[in-house]
Amino acid sequence: MKPLSELRGASRLRGLLFDIDDTLTTEGRLTAQAYAALERWYASGRLAIAVTGRPAGWCDHIARMWPVSAVVGENGAFYFQFRDGRLHKRYQDDEGARAAKRARLGEIATRILAAVPGCALSADQPYRETDLAIDFCEDVPALPLDRAERIAALMREAGLTAKISSIHVNGWFGGYDKLGMTRTLLAETFSIRLDEGSDEFVFVGDSPNDATMFDYFARSVGVANVARFAGVLRAAPKYVTRRPAGAGFAELVDHLLGAS
Repeated sequence: MKPLSELRGASRLRGLLFDIDDTLTTEGRLTAQAYAALERWYASGRLAIAVTGRPAGWCDHIARMWPVSAVVGENGAFYFQFRDGRLHKRYQDDEGARAAKRARLGEIATRILAAVPGCALSADQPYRETDLAIDFCEDVPALPLDRAERIAALMREAGLTAKISSIHVNGWFGGYDKLGMTRTLLAETFSIRLDEGSDEFVFVGDSPNDATMFDYFARSVGVANVARFAGVLRAAPKYVTRRPAGAGFAELVDHLLGAS
């Protein structure tokens, strides 16, 4: 990974794509520094798109209330955008398919909780529409990464796609991911063909569920705490900030706006 100071071409950027947990936030909190950086970026007139594993309930609030252009949530299950005075929602699956898949997740969760002592159903599970989130270090004493990997393996054995974030292991039925729904969002809402303009975007994240984004974008950035997952990431970011979490996000925004 190269230092952030070597990231060039910011003047040509159309947008910033960003993870939330431990990328924008710090130890579970959204700091004034990070939020102010997001506001500065949004005020620059370029796209600000959250790309997160967090649930539909959170994403509804974020899309309505935060200085963002849109939100991709539940690891690519949907995007939400607030425009023309109302919230627009676009899902990967229709309501019938989502309901059928949700009905199968409870049994899988029960098996995982029994097999991996110390993990728990995530506190935000009631607000999810498409996936199962198992907490391994947010509201439970932190488990080692091999326990998170065990949870992911159990999800895959049950037929789920599984991804490890900085706080949860998420599992869902289907082959979609953050990158696929980001591509759909940009095409349908902003008339941008990502495959023809990926160099016009920066993505910033911190954990294994960001790996497809790190791999795809030439200007992918990890905040400094991405080092926690060294050896676990399928693809590493091309650049890294000096500072962790929300301070690293602010560092990135300062760099991009200063170079514009």
